[in-house]
Amino acid sequence: MIPWTRIVHLGDVAVMVPAAAAIAALLVTRSTWRVAVWWCLLIALGISLVAFSKIAFLAWGTGIRSLDFKALSGHATLTTAIMPVIFFLGLRHADPHVRAAGIWAGLGCGMLMALLLVMLDEHSASEVIAGCVLGAIVSLAALYKLRVHRSPKLNWWAIPLGILFFFYIRYAEPLSPGYWLIRIALDLSGRHQLYSWTTWELDKHADTYFGNHFW
Repeated sequence: MIPWTRIVHLGDVAVMVPAAAAIAALLVTRSTWRVAVWWCLLIALGISLVAFSKIAFLAWGTGIRSLDFKALSGHATLTTAIMPVIFFLGLRHADPHVRAAGIWAGLGCGMLMALLLVMLDEHSASEVIAGCVLGAIVSLAALYKLRVHRSPKLNWWAIPLGILFFFYIRYAEPLSPGYWLIRIALDLSGRHQLYSWTTWELDKHADTYFGNHFW
């Protein structure tokens, strides 16, 4: 039986954020620190947008009920943002067509992650699609910078580092920032209860009732 949940775990922040940090470290060591800064800013922007969307829903019930959209999928966003860059760097000396195929393979990893999230009922289709779009924007913006700069060469220490990272992925436990998102949402909204689709529906009906009958 295929361990789908373990595959989905690869898109967790416990795996993807260290992978993004490793990419930044590689760029810095190869005298492409400006690209490294650009990469860090893009990843920070992507993570921030995901966090803001989740906080906004939990605090104020923002979302699109007709599309079953509550917040951006972090797993889909990070996978689509990071995997194309990993493939590009790994194939940086290959034929341009092979590099292009690698980029598409990285984007495909994000799409596969999105499909698994929907299959496992972790997110709705609209949430993973939005996450993939955001992740693709991040990765393509990073790849544009990488293409116009000298491609970094792989250092000798990258091989043992890659092996260590493989074992880290194998044994790393999922990291959930949900506690802090909940605390921030409650503090910002001043509410004692988080929003969900159930409370969203109740509040909508209450607003309609008081709007029609209160006066």
